[in-house]
Amino acid sequence: MRAHAWLTFTVLACSLLACTSPAQSADAKRFHLTPFVGWTFFDDERRFPTGEHLNNDFDFGGRAGVRLAGPLWFEVAAGITRTTDSLDTKESWRHISGNLMLASSSHTLNPFISLGGGASRYKNGLGAETNAGNFEAAGGFLVRFTDVIGLRLEARNVLWVPKTDFKKAHIDDKIVGAGLSFAFGASDGDADGDGVKDKRDKCPGTPVGCKVDANGCPIDSDGDGVCDGNDQCADTPRGATVDAKGCPGDQDGDGVWNGIDQCADTPKGCTVDARGCPTDSDGDGVCDGVDTCPNTPKGCTVDAKGCPTDSDGDGVCDGLDKCPDTPRGARVESDGCPPSEVRQRETELLDTGLIRLQDVKFETAKADILPESHHSLDVVGEVLSKWTQLKIEVGGHCDSRGSDAYNLALSQRRVASVRAYLLEHFPKLQGTQLVARGYGESQPLVPNTSPANMAQNRRVEFKVLNREILKQIKP
Repeated sequence: MRAHAWLTFTVLACSLLACTSPAQSADAKRFHLTPFVGWTFFDDERRFPTGEHLNNDFDFGGRAGVRLAGPLWFEVAAGITRTTDSLDTKESWRHISGNLMLASSSHTLNPFISLGGGASRYKNGLGAETNAGNFEAAGGFLVRFTDVIGLRLEARNVLWVPKTDFKKAHIDDKIVGAGLSFAFGASDGDADGDGVKDKRDKCPGTPVGCKVDANGCPIDSDGDGVCDGNDQCADTPRGATVDAKGCPGDQDGDGVWNGIDQCADTPKGCTVDARGCPTDSDGDGVCDGVDTCPNTPKGCTVDAKGCPTDSDGDGVCDGLDKCPDTPRGARVESDGCPPSEVRQRETELLDTGLIRLQDVKFETAKADILPESHHSLDVVGEVLSKWTQLKIEVGGHCDSRGSDAYNLALSQRRVASVRAYLLEHFPKLQGTQLVARGYGESQPLVPNTSPANMAQNRRVEFKVLNREILKQIKP
């Protein structure tokens, strides 16, 4: 047979084998007989004595078969084609062969293929006969009308095999045709071969290989739709989607089978729960397993890795930062905003042991505190009320205007007013906790050489006397 013909048959055979699943049940009939009419396409090397190519013509013959087991049949195929040349010279070609046929017979449209060999005889117009062996390959479809009658459609390739020189086996004739196929004869009593006789078999179409119960019905222990015996994954969990072999799939690779997986498109690497859905322990929108910062505080904005972002670099994550544009390096509280005035003064006291106020105003040459200074004193009062175990010196300082004695007396009266204000407005403070002392102009911060310097020197200071306590209470 020529290479292109064999290639054509190979493709056809593979296609038909793919369609003929071993799980299909066999027909109950055991024999078939098919009168056949076709059209022969002679090989180009066949010629009349005149040198003309043989004319293609009708082929008349038949097919007869017996079932061996399941979809496997033994079949005899035979036919004769007569043709004439332009001088009315008659030629004839006969072929007969035995073939093994693999055929599906449980559907309306049933594919088949066959391979076999036999003999051929060619007789030319001069009476000379040539005999040879032949190798045949065929394929086609049987269209079933009833259990008995069907239409057979077939394509067959016949390779002429000379008896003396096999190397000359390159003439192949092709036949395409059809015939009515008649099926008859009872089977051996078990049409589907499941071990249960037909008269007791309540499931007569059981696929080949299935384990069955006493009634001949397939057993499916794991309920996945693939019968025991054919099921290669026999313990599939209930609800899992399986392939033809009965094995479950896992589309997203999260370890939870398709059909059970309620989140079928889980990103790679995510930790999932029993339903196949990603877990997110810190609720930041990035699943566990992918989240490289698994303990992100609730409400933080995170990047693709699940780590908090901090646009202004103040240590408070975006999403929780109520002041997202804090200058770099600025001290902030837990909400991302600069510390309140009370917090600032508290930090100042605990860090330095001293609170310095330069905005406490008094009546000119008097000790009466002006209302505009109440806020600053109230802030200090709140701070000192939190640390009642501290001993505080309230110190008053003046600039160099006036005599030393005057400034000393004035500063003493003024800090006494400050002490009285704090004790009056902050009940948690005790008189024994606060000591008032005026320093006059004796402890300037800067030389009293300008109005700006003098403003710095006019101040009230709250100094911790028992600084050892700070070590105990400082966070």
